Amino acid sequence: MSRLFLACLLAIFPVVSMKSPIFGPEEVTSVEGRSVSIKCYYPPTSVNRHTRKYWCRQGAQGRCTTLISSEGYVSDDYVGRANLTNFPESGTFVVDISRLTHKDSGRYKCGLGISSRGLNFDVSLEVSQDPAQASHAHVYTVDLGRTVTINCPFTRANSEKIKSLCKKTNQDCFQVIDSNSYVSDKYKDRIHLSILGTNTLVFSVVINRVKLSDAGMYVCQAGDDAKADKINIDLQVLEPEPELVYGDLRSSVTFDCSLGPEVAHVPKFLCQKKNGGACNVVINTLGKKAQDFQGRIVSVPKDNGVFSVHITSLRKEDAGRYVCGAQPEGEPQDGWPVQAWQLFVNEETAIPASPSVVKGVRGGSVTVSCPYNPKDANSAKYWCHWEEAQNGRCPRLVESRGLMKEQYEGRLVLLTEPGNGTYTVILNQLTDQDAGFYWCVTDGDTRWISTVELKVVQGEPSLKVPKNVTAWLGEPLKLSCHFPCKFYSFEKYWCKWSNRGCSTLPTQNDGPSQAFVSCDQNSQVVSLNLDTVTKEDEGWYWCGVKEGPRYGETAAVYVAVESRVKGSQGAKQVKAAPAGAAIQSRAGEIQNKALLDPSFFAKESVKDAAGGPGAPADPGRPTGYSGSSKALVSTLVPLALVLVAGVVAIGVVRARHRKNVDRISIRSYRTDISMSDFENSRDFEGRDNMGASPEAQETSLGGKDEFATTTEDTVESKEPKKAKRSSKEEADEAFTTFLLQAKNLASAATQNGPTEA
Repeated sequence: MSRLFLACLLAIFPVVSMKSPIFGPEEVTSVEGRSVSIKCYYPPTSVNRHTRKYWCRQGAQGRCTTLISSEGYVSDDYVGRANLTNFPESGTFVVDISRLTHKDSGRYKCGLGISSRGLNFDVSLEVSQDPAQASHAHVYTVDLGRTVTINCPFTRANSEKIKSLCKKTNQDCFQVIDSNSYVSDKYKDRIHLSILGTNTLVFSVVINRVKLSDAGMYVCQAGDDAKADKINIDLQVLEPEPELVYGDLRSSVTFDCSLGPEVAHVPKFLCQKKNGGACNVVINTLGKKAQDFQGRIVSVPKDNGVFSVHITSLRKEDAGRYVCGAQPEGEPQDGWPVQAWQLFVNEETAIPASPSVVKGVRGGSVTVSCPYNPKDANSAKYWCHWEEAQNGRCPRLVESRGLMKEQYEGRLVLLTEPGNGTYTVILNQLTDQDAGFYWCVTDGDTRWISTVELKVVQGEPSLKVPKNVTAWLGEPLKLSCHFPCKFYSFEKYWCKWSNRGCSTLPTQNDGPSQAFVSCDQNSQVVSLNLDTVTKEDEGWYWCGVKEGPRYGETAAVYVAVESRVKGSQGAKQVKAAPAGAAIQSRAGEIQNKALLDPSFFAKESVKDAAGGPGAPADPGRPTGYSGSSKALVSTLVPLALVLVAGVVAIGVVRARHRKNVDRISIRSYRTDISMSDFENSRDFEGRDNMGASPEAQETSLGGKDEFATTTEDTVESKEPKKAKRSSKEEADEAFTTFLLQAKNLASAATQNGPTEA
């Protein structure tokens, strides 16, 4: 029961199958006695190259009877007048049939394998009777848009009479041109009549830019009576036989339009004709391009007026008839020379699918995967920018051999990875001017040329890097790149850019990035470290991500290498400083040593006294130096005594309050605060400090007396009580006295000059 149900379904619904990849001419026309050549295309796979090819005729019930095959079979009807030739390199085979008869008209198939397999293409052959044989007329054949010259002989009796040419329509013959200067409006500006000379019994009619409507029967006539000379003319206008063009889906095709030198300087066009409708212009040399072909079509003028059109990234809807022509306005018009092609798009393609559109944000980057024929792995690879204003001209921006357009340095790279039929192009630092169409091209198989559209949209780049960095010669450098969480599982890298690629450098992972607040744990910072910067390190550096062999987003930073200039101005100032500054500097050293060692002056006095007659002489010392030393000793000894007395006094005071003193070290001297100066523990509470004025809360250090101010005494007495001096105040007073004496000594020495000092 299930088998019966399945059989019913198959009978009701046709079997869905892929479109046959075999392709050939849909219609072929000829006349009796002539010959035809029919070319059929097939995918040039290794199996198809060696399989059987055949040409068969369809019968009334759909059966196709083989007439000739590539295995040597020829039917009786075709013996001696037909042959089949296979061209495996180009994936075509050709069937030639000669001595055609009216019986050869019918429907045929060219195919591979066996006729019932489905790998075939339907061809209609129509053989008509030669009209010239039926009417005994002189036949003139001319290609559409070309020029034809019709010669009309006459007798001498009619040499002085009117000459004319008329065209037959049913039973009438309407005048086209005559020797009295009449010209039909349908032929105006493209026909003329001439008589070669009085001794020549022939006149000529020349028709330029022949139209399809010009075809038909004409009558040449000399004279206008019963004795007039008349000749029947059969003018046949031939449409160009469409050349078959076979292209795989997503591949590229080229149309070379050669219309002759007579129209070399006339604007050219290429139009597409679908389903018998009008021929719509795809591109012309005046700048027009169809919207459906934007970014994937280019026209290239060649020598001798040849007009070449290249279409990339073929789509299924691109299949159909194409016509190229020459016309002053760049539009199809009857009467101008044309050339035709029939394009078949094979959906069984070896070219991999790739995105037709890529998007990137301003300042960000895009990555494009470019397919190529794996057999062309060693061929040069390019990336070019399609320019609409230049008839689709596509100037190269970068190539695999190192050439690079100057304005793209540092932001464009072509990588041969991942290989095996695909190379990668990366463009970063995007601007609005980068939007447009780009082509992937190789020196190898041109059928693999592909197109991609780049759109620049609003947004922020995903990777965060500094824009420009200055590195110092000989010093270390660290470049950090912040990656958001969406790239957590991706491979991160740093590389140095060059016009031949981007060399990967060792990096380190610095953990989570603080530049992204949405996913702090999954964001990362990857840094590039240069231990010692050299001049060769200057240039562009990229950080980026990749997932397996596929490259993702990138960001670029330029590193400028400079050397630090060590200023010599400070040294000059030191040399130019006056001698007094050196003396003051020496006095400062004496003060610092005295602060650290109270017995410093006593030691210096003893040391200077030891430098008497028994001490070794300094050869660099001036003559009056010993007198100055004695004056210095006489001054320093009293100061030393004062200092010793001050130290003894401080020691006594400190001994009296040793149990109640906390020591606090401030800068280069010590300050003692007696705990007995506080009346009770409430002096430490915040309420007392809150009531004090800002001036009372501040503490002055460095030689000034300190004052404790409270808010408890709100009324002053007329005779303020003399404050009791603490041990701290006594120490400060002794120290201040010492500093003043040391400063006066230095000032006096400065006034006496460097020798006295």
